[in-house]
Amino acid sequence: MITIKEAKTKSELTDFIKFPFSLYKNNKNWVPPLIADELKSFDKTKNPAFENAEAYFYIAVKDNKIVGRIAAIINWREVTDQQKNKVRFGWFDAIDDIEVTKALLEKVYELGRKNNLEYVEGPMGFSNLDKVGVLTEGFDEIGTMITWYNHPYYATHFEQLGYVKEKEYIESKFPFSNVKPEFFEKANELVKRRYQLSPLNFKTTKEVMPHVDKMFDLFNESYASLSSFVAISDTEKEYFKKKYISFINPEYIKFVEDKDHNIVAFSIVMPSFSEALQKAKGKLFPFGFLYLLKAKKQSKDVIFYLIGVHPEYQNKAVTAIIFKEYYETFKEKGIINCYRTPELADNTASINLWKHFNTVVHKRRCTFRKEL
Repeated sequence: MITIKEAKTKSELTDFIKFPFSLYKNNKNWVPPLIADELKSFDKTKNPAFENAEAYFYIAVKDNKIVGRIAAIINWREVTDQQKNKVRFGWFDAIDDIEVTKALLEKVYELGRKNNLEYVEGPMGFSNLDKVGVLTEGFDEIGTMITWYNHPYYATHFEQLGYVKEKEYIESKFPFSNVKPEFFEKANELVKRRYQLSPLNFKTTKEVMPHVDKMFDLFNESYASLSSFVAISDTEKEYFKKKYISFINPEYIKFVEDKDHNIVAFSIVMPSFSEALQKAKGKLFPFGFLYLLKAKKQSKDVIFYLIGVHPEYQNKAVTAIIFKEYYETFKEKGIINCYRTPELADNTASINLWKHFNTVVHKRRCTFRKEL
């Protein structure tokens, strides 16, 4: 018999977070989260996502053993502002038993029907800066700290339960040796002169912080045209600033300014923390923070996390300035491999940015949808 229990207390939520640690215990490609960080994400008093969203966390128990988990989520800004009558699900993990998956999803349906919503979609988080998608290809590739890893049977379960693919995402990679500066050096100089633009580089996190709010404003502007985009609020900006900026080498944050010092483009690249997180096993202490600090300083793999360009400067080759700056930084740091975070498969503008680097799509993922 399968019993579904709501995780409410810190102890219950810790059990919710720790379940994948046992499910993927011997999987060399699963990257564990930091348990304390996940707890903060689920804390309604600390995560500003709960200002515009509600979420419930459920654990499936069978034979006195946890066999699955799921979060049922409503992003009310998405529902009210975009008129998308959708209930989300995220943080889904389960053993290979479709009855467990079915029982967990029933809790999501209950929340959706209670609020007169029309369909369910997932896996996805509270907002656009959370993890998204179930992995459908690339199970033999190591995960990242900003994506979910899962077993191949997850997608099979969803399809058997009547779900259809909603959004498809691709993840690509390329060796730094593929980067040929001649593809962007000429454009870099031309664009800087034509539009009176200049790069802005940093050496310390303290130098970055005064610019971060403007960066998030630009993030909202540059991604607003995507149908799935929900803008982040001012309080969310503060939250993500504290959550992510400390993980990023300041040299890996690049801005482009106009002559009046307005930011017209930005990019964030993160060092790969995958192996460090595997060694940390979900804990910062006693040694986890040392593994992470070493990876931040010495990792030879990097992940392109975000790139944003102001709508007025899109299609004007402004990214040539960014790529030129990264080329010099990565050459100095001895970077070996470059990875892209999930990007929508139909976002051709974003995909075309990488056409000169001979990228290889090494992972695919998607969200699944079902009418209620």
